Amino acid sequence: MISVVIKAGAITLEQRDRPIPGPHEALIRVLMAGICNTDLELLKGYMNFSGVPGHEFVGWVESAPSRPELVGKRVVGDINIGFGPGDHRHAPDRTVLGILGKDGAFAQYLTLPVWNCHLVPDSVDDQTAVFAEPLAAALEVGQQVHIRAGDRVAVLGDGKLGVLIALALRHLCPGVILVGKHPDKLGIAAAQGVHTALAGEISGPFDVVVEATGRPEGITSAMALVRDEGTIVLKSTTEAASCLDISRIVVREITLVGSRCGDTALALDHLAHGLVDPSGLVEAVLPFEEVEEAFRLAARPGARKVLVRMG
Repeated sequence: MISVVIKAGAITLEQRDRPIPGPHEALIRVLMAGICNTDLELLKGYMNFSGVPGHEFVGWVESAPSRPELVGKRVVGDINIGFGPGDHRHAPDRTVLGILGKDGAFAQYLTLPVWNCHLVPDSVDDQTAVFAEPLAAALEVGQQVHIRAGDRVAVLGDGKLGVLIALALRHLCPGVILVGKHPDKLGIAAAQGVHTALAGEISGPFDVVVEATGRPEGITSAMALVRDEGTIVLKSTTEAASCLDISRIVVREITLVGSRCGDTALALDHLAHGLVDPSGLVEAVLPFEEVEEAFRLAARPGARKVLVRMG
């Protein structure tokens, strides 16, 4: 099978053997995969990554010996992999699909434990299903922090994840504000009822600030907007290090919350019921043969989601 391989900061296409599923794994033919900002950071050297990237996907189960009812069904997957069913997001010996010790979705086939697989409802098409993983990460903010309807909440960053976070949080806090630099991308959220503002034209204080700029300096912007004793939720993962003024955090008694992956089943439920519509985030859908061009498009400043149809 053909696989996309990141090695030493470069992308190559390699012919590799089709993976052989273990006793409790499913063999999944990848139908579509999305390029995430994390994939772009891996290409820059984040985590010294070497291997097949890709963790946003929808695929078709071709075999699953321990769960034959999955065969012929579309699935998305939890990306954190451990031994046996359960929440492995912080298991010390976990692997992470397309990120840590497990080849990912930019290949014609992948394997995943059957307990990591989630059936995609028939009402959710492939292009929408690819957003299950990033939407789960967006919804995780509301699972970690008690956000009340009357709170002042700001989401910094109008990239793909920032827009998804704002779309998710508006169901908890109708007054949530998405702050960004691109009127067209702010408009995607505004069309679904989210308040928006251009960066530099908004002032705090906010009870909760979600930092999703994808930039190492994003924490500085969040610090300027959060109130004393407020909460900053950190979403950005970057190869470059951030500068953090610990003294200001201590004196102002600010709570920092790291936020990563979320509940895939919850994300699928939101997509199936139309609570979040990610379609406006899609910039292009390219065939697998043009995956290098897809990564180039995705890396442009201000780019929206680029999807790859595996074929």
